[in-house]
Amino acid sequence: MDLGNYLPVLIFVAVGAFIGVAPMVLGALVAPYRPDAEKRSPYECGFEAFEDARMKFDVRYYLVAILFILFDLEVAFLFPWAVALGSLGKWSVGFWAMMLFLGILTVGFIYEWKKGALDWE
Repeated sequence: MDLGNYLPVLIFVAVGAFIGVAPMVLGALVAPYRPDAEKRSPYECGFEAFEDARMKFDVRYYLVAILFILFDLEVAFLFPWAVALGSLGKWSVGFWAMMLFLGILTVGFIYEWKKGALDWE
């Protein structure tokens, strides 16, 4: 195995690490550091925090996040399919397979909507 094939990957990782670390180091070296009591005080939206940061969230937040990921993945599948559709043929099995996939997702979306999973109150 020739390790020279991995040189572009190593360069990519090094440049990415430099781009990520350099602004932080530059900011720490150049930015003024004059802390006072007001800057070091805890705040949340302009006023003192009134609850613990580890409070429990309603399960609806997690449900909405999962639904977002689900429909975001749907879009991720649509782009490669749309690019390859010309080589598959317009009325091929690939077209109808995607229509079945979108139909199943639409039925799932309607089910979630009817069950109230998208309601906030």
